[in-house]
Amino acid sequence: MKIKFLGQNCFLFTYDGKTILTDPFYNFSKDKSGFDISAQKIDYILITHAHGDHIADVAEVLQHHPEATLIGQPEICGYFKAKNSIDINFGGSAKFSDLKISMVPASHTSSFPDGSYGGEPSGYIFRFPGNNIYFAGDTGVMADMAYFPQLFGEINLSILPIGSHYTMCARKASFAAAELLKCPKVIGCHFDTFPPIKIDHDVAKNLFNEKNVELILPELGEEFTI
Repeated sequence: MKIKFLGQNCFLFTYDGKTILTDPFYNFSKDKSGFDISAQKIDYILITHAHGDHIADVAEVLQHHPEATLIGQPEICGYFKAKNSIDINFGGSAKFSDLKISMVPASHTSSFPDGSYGGEPSGYIFRFPGNNIYFAGDTGVMADMAYFPQLFGEINLSILPIGSHYTMCARKASFAAAELLKCPKVIGCHFDTFPPIKIDHDVAKNLFNEKNVELILPELGEEFTI
């Protein structure tokens, strides 16, 4: 699996020839990431919740890729009325090839920019042979995280928000990774996008080092292989 960081909680996952774009918000930073939606192949759009910095570019994605399948809460799928959608809820999963994406809770809020109800916020567990990736979405620390390794198996990588103010800070995220998720590696997200979520990178890395967890602070457009 390849994972490309496009800003905030927007990532492009590539697995077995399929692409999954999460929480589309790429236009805000595309001058730095170089991401061009018209030049991409998008098979799935995965949404964690309805806040503007997570759904701002969904309509544009569907304009360029009308056959793409939207995955999210029933409320979100109903709101966008995509031609193809898989509406799931907590306990549910979407699957293609040997990749299974299971919805799990997140401790946050969710409403669309127009004020309408966006369903309950979520994260997702990506499961494929030999790997489990926790894609947290926007969340604070929650006791449910301790159950994820028991339910899904060892979490090899977590993608966690670390910007504070709206989500966990680096200290809380490092605790969640080490003590609850038992996860050795974290890709940070939801940081530095706006003034309230600017972080000190050295402080963040030290907090994770103290917990013996590797923290990756991705550059815009940076790609990783898992």
